[in-house]
Amino acid sequence: MANDTAHTATLVEVAAAARVSVSTASRAFNGRGEANRISASTISRVQQEAERLRFQPSQLARSLQSQRSGLIGVIVPDVSNPFFAAIAREVTVQAEAHGLSVLLADSRETTSVEIKLLGELQSRRVEGLVVCPVGEESQHLVHVDQVVTPIVLVDRCFTGLPLASVHSDNVHGAKQAFKQLLTHGHSVIGCLQRLSGTLPNEQRLSTVRNEMQQAGLVLDDSLIAGDNFTESSGYESAKLLLASRPDVTAFFAFSSPNAFNALRAAEEVGRSVTDDLSLVAFDDSPFAEFMQVPLSTVSQDLQRLGRTAAEVVLKQLKTGKKPRKRTHSFPVKLNPRQSIQDNQT
Repeated sequence: MANDTAHTATLVEVAAAARVSVSTASRAFNGRGEANRISASTISRVQQEAERLRFQPSQLARSLQSQRSGLIGVIVPDVSNPFFAAIAREVTVQAEAHGLSVLLADSRETTSVEIKLLGELQSRRVEGLVVCPVGEESQHLVHVDQVVTPIVLVDRCFTGLPLASVHSDNVHGAKQAFKQLLTHGHSVIGCLQRLSGTLPNEQRLSTVRNEMQQAGLVLDDSLIAGDNFTESSGYESAKLLLASRPDVTAFFAFSSPNAFNALRAAEEVGRSVTDDLSLVAFDDSPFAEFMQVPLSTVSQDLQRLGRTAAEVVLKQLKTGKKPRKRTHSFPVKLNPRQSIQDNQT
């Protein structure tokens, strides 16, 4: 019985079929044909035979010859989070449109893992890096930029660093969301925060404090809970605040994963959105408007964030120059839905 497994042609076989030497066939593939005075007809014949024999040049061999890997490294804190998955996808689309491939890595919200992954990606000779940092430390990221690998940070960026960054307008988004709660008469508002100390979290939290102050109110620290971006953090934080501050009439969740399980925590203690509790989240979700009570959100343009991050890296690869514009901040959109109601107390 014949073996149906497709044969992978070698460069030697292509050279023989094209009636040229192996070195000539190799030069026809790596773009050095004209420089070595190989005729256009010979180059064309080699390429035709390669196509007929379904020859695939080794990416490793090509990278060694050209000193280019054709790879972009992408690091995210949690690949299962739709926010980071969407950014990684858009970077991949843009990279592939320019003939590059993406190596995706998950730092698991741990700075030490992020540092390890940066080293591993550099050892694989990635040509550029798009990093959604954990956001707690930055020196290792500055070091990468200093050793020539183009790098751009997305979302959890750092102020005062000489690094290209792409993020949403956290201040305006938080202001829009919080004003919705104040306008509906809420004054005891719990904040379900993200990772404390990171730029998005601190910008959103400081905005809330400012809005409360302007309204003649005070954001008591007992109304702030949470330590990361996950559903479990949203659940534990909401449960804690509902127990310690039963006078809470609304929640501002700093991420949509925080918001979703806050709903479960509220239900467990007999509170419901929107009967006696309102809720708004920073970050939208494909499910938000289809929930039993459609969730009010602030949406970020994830496609634009990912696309811009990729463009910054690709332009630096093309020009060999550091980007003139370091910071890219994009507007957000408030989506008022049914999860915010007037405070009846």
